[in-house]
Amino acid sequence: MYTSRISGLGHYVPEHIVTNDDLSKIMDTSDTWIQERTGIKERRHIKEGDGNTTAIMGAKAARIALERANVSKNDIELIIFATLSPDMYFPGGGVQIQDILDMDTVPALDVRNQCSGFIYALSVADQYIKTGMYQNVLVIGSENHSGGLDMTTRGRSVSVIFGDGAGAAVVSRSTKEGQGILSTHLHSEGAHAEELVLMGPSMKNWVPAIIEENPTDNIPYFPYMNGKLVFKNAVTRFAEVINEGLQANKLSSSDIDMLIPHQANLRISQFIQNKFQLSDNQVFNNIQKYGNTTAASIPIALTEAWEQDKIKEGDLVVLAAFGSGFTWASAVMRW
Repeated sequence: MYTSRISGLGHYVPEHIVTNDDLSKIMDTSDTWIQERTGIKERRHIKEGDGNTTAIMGAKAARIALERANVSKNDIELIIFATLSPDMYFPGGGVQIQDILDMDTVPALDVRNQCSGFIYALSVADQYIKTGMYQNVLVIGSENHSGGLDMTTRGRSVSVIFGDGAGAAVVSRSTKEGQGILSTHLHSEGAHAEELVLMGPSMKNWVPAIIEENPTDNIPYFPYMNGKLVFKNAVTRFAEVINEGLQANKLSSSDIDMLIPHQANLRISQFIQNKFQLSDNQVFNNIQKYGNTTAASIPIALTEAWEQDKIKEGDLVVLAAFGSGFTWASAVMRW
């Protein structure tokens, strides 16, 4: 029986740092206001002329992951690309990765599950490998939020939260029993789809209609978030899906060596840490530096935790995410 494991990790973030003080110069906000509500101190934004796009950042992260996995681009049999901010409305970013990395005509698919996108993509890779269809799958999460945010006081409740970046993992076949991805758990609740949403442009709400029918204080091509409802659902679903993963593997929270939560809000992560009675050494957060990078959040954090030797062979690693959709997911791995 085949299992799958992460054989290589990489991440990339733009060099341009945007601090809370920088934002306070262009909107009515402050470092104190942002940190108290989100825990974020700074984030990275693509800067005009730096050559970055969602796909290009994804490719940069992928090259690092491939090198660390000691896997050639020609060994990759499937690309899975998770993003809410593709370079083009269509086609998706996966085919761009195939082109940028100069790969053979490898299949590529895109996952549009926003904050839980990387875990959903990881779950797909895991199943393809476990069935014996593929040996090496490239999974990428990449986001260019700064290109679509309302950087004024009107949009500050959303715009101060998000940053740009990419993370990647090579998922490879393993025959070592008890190692690698033990289980993944996926959920959705579409009743709340419009509580964290970007309404247009879409086929339902295309550009001319947006321009003609919407007042300037209600612009649907900027993201909208019902923050209180999202927070309330997030802390509930995070706990549920983490417990689901532990119970499926006959484990308890005391078995967790490292929890990597989606970096949505430091207050959510701290709530979950306290609920499961985990120490600071058992939870990794980097939202302070990067903000919420949506589908890139978990692979960036996972890569940094591994680079800092906070994850070692044999450790039980749990990934968990909640976001727009609403969708939520977890993955339990033995490193």
